[in-house]
Amino acid sequence: MRTRFERLKDKYPYYNDTFDFEERINLVMKKLKLFDKFRLLSGRRFSFWLTKPIRRLKIPSLGMTDGPNGVAFHSSFKKNTKFPNSKCLSSTWNRELAKEYGIAVAKEVRASKRHILLAPGINIDRTPMNGRTFEYFSEDPYLTREIGSPFVEGLQSQRIGACLKHYAANNQETNRFKINSQVDERVLHEIYLRAFRDIVLRSNPWVIMGSYNKINGVSGCSNKELLRDTLMSKWGFNGYVVTDWFATRGITQPENCIKAGLSLEMPKSIVYKMNQLRKAYKQGKFTIEELDDVVRRLLRVLFYVGLFDNPESIPPGERNTPEIQSVAKRIAEEGIILLKNEKEMLPLDIGEVKTIAVLGPNKNKKFGKLLYGGSAAVVPPFEITPEEGLMKKLEGKVEFTEDRMIADYCIVFAGLDHSRGKDCESLDRDNFELPEDQIQLIKETVNINPNTIVVLLNGSPVPMIQWIDNVPVIIEAWYPGMEGGSVIADVLFGDINPSGKLPITFPKELNDSPAHKSEKTFPGDGENVLYEEGLFVGYRHFDQQQIEPQFSFGYGLSYTTFEYSNLKLVKNLISKGRPVTISVDLTNTGERAGSEIVQLYISANESPIVRPPKELKNFAKVHLEPGETKTVDLRVSISDLIYYDSRIHTWTYGLGTYTVRIGSSSQEIKFETLVACKP
Repeated sequence: MRTRFERLKDKYPYYNDTFDFEERINLVMKKLKLFDKFRLLSGRRFSFWLTKPIRRLKIPSLGMTDGPNGVAFHSSFKKNTKFPNSKCLSSTWNRELAKEYGIAVAKEVRASKRHILLAPGINIDRTPMNGRTFEYFSEDPYLTREIGSPFVEGLQSQRIGACLKHYAANNQETNRFKINSQVDERVLHEIYLRAFRDIVLRSNPWVIMGSYNKINGVSGCSNKELLRDTLMSKWGFNGYVVTDWFATRGITQPENCIKAGLSLEMPKSIVYKMNQLRKAYKQGKFTIEELDDVVRRLLRVLFYVGLFDNPESIPPGERNTPEIQSVAKRIAEEGIILLKNEKEMLPLDIGEVKTIAVLGPNKNKKFGKLLYGGSAAVVPPFEITPEEGLMKKLEGKVEFTEDRMIADYCIVFAGLDHSRGKDCESLDRDNFELPEDQIQLIKETVNINPNTIVVLLNGSPVPMIQWIDNVPVIIEAWYPGMEGGSVIADVLFGDINPSGKLPITFPKELNDSPAHKSEKTFPGDGENVLYEEGLFVGYRHFDQQQIEPQFSFGYGLSYTTFEYSNLKLVKNLISKGRPVTISVDLTNTGERAGSEIVQLYISANESPIVRPPKELKNFAKVHLEPGETKTVDLRVSISDLIYYDSRIHTWTYGLGTYTVRIGSSSQEIKFETLVACKP
């Protein structure tokens, strides 16, 4: 008996998977009537996550799902693996693990009968007050690219589309539907567009999501300069642009969106209403060629994800398997950061600890709840809290007590959560400080028992100035996912040697952060927000202003120690097509196996324009056994030296000398050397 696919292939030639994609797209386009093309431009009104099908042509719906931390329940209606949040993933500084995460979550997207994951979120961390900081990777465009690109490649290797979001300069939730981000052209390209550009050029993501906000006065979803001229013409993006949900509210002219290159309005027609489209087309406000282009882009992705292919040829999906959950656990293992470890209190010895007190509001809090925190919410089949993880690990070996005075150690699980005004979509944080009751709990506990360990569960920086001097141990666990409690227990007792490094600077005070000069720079006056800090975002700002942070970008401790030695530079001249390689020997001088992240920063010494004091341009994560030495090679090419020239509206590079710095964080530099750039 002939299969359904074979019958479809006979009647509809674009189902013939022996033809190439573009030929098949042409066959579909020839069948579409004007009404069909208009219909494809918006989602199904009563199906929040699906595009409209064209049933007479057997063009199926494309299904999308949130979000960055796994397949969201509200858009898949299934319980799925809750991965650690994006900050935890970027804290691993592990490119290979980011790709594995993409592959793992793609399988769950497929098993949930969806085709596009609305992730990764790659907006730059301009302020720690952004309610969605926990969804984004970093304050640094290079690190964002290095984690984002393999994530996209892993996802799309399973024929599930990645959707980069939110394009562009979407760096706050306050007034997000109407705020106008006023940002200089060079700053926009070097800081806020750079990761989008590089991931498009490197990894060919299939979808880009237009943002709610305006950029220099024009909506992200009708911004011809950013979409058509930059994303498509300059960068060669060939997928489709989708709105953030309801982002076209306030746009009244559909022709502006079509000319800009917007292919899909979600979740329903607002500006792409049928009568508005017909009227604008009849009046000649957009051409058939412009319409065909946005339709063709959407169809292209339908083919990429396999909607017209034999189902047997599509990578299979699966959910909640031990293999997928092990990826989630490894992200937590490598993403948790040891911030302070006075007198090497950690790791604890399970044979010597008799009693512990487990305290704090996050000790038993579960974060996997419906819409908890917004679109990134994932409901998992189970979730191990910190207290549950400790109880399972220490059962029959260590006594739990509520008496802080008699406990050998007190562990306080503090931080934030996904309630409104904390780490939550649609609203920025209402306070930079930890809640007052948590601050008092930490102070009281360490006063009663000096062996106090603070474990933070949060997705954005918190200040510690009120208590850090008295607390001997601080761990940043982020939101570590469904296996997080077990991983935290293993870190505390030394089964895991922490290797995470900060992807974002932790300031001592909010006023130290670059976006907080005045209300004009954050959160704005309700209509406009001014990016007056320019290029000096994150560690660039702290370097330029010579402000000491609480913890610097790239910082993180280990249970072992590492020694950097024997810096080598074979040649010091960089030119087009001729990179240089800087080598350094790294030795594990401690008694435990561990991983170090060797970081390379570059400074321009002779620049005709202002440039940041230094910028991250390479890194390597290196695992070493005790006493082992490895030579780490880090390459620098001319593409690492480029800057955006607003006079000619493109990227260029400066000749002259550059200082290359090798270190274990942005402020812990071990070696410096000079290289020269010549034609």
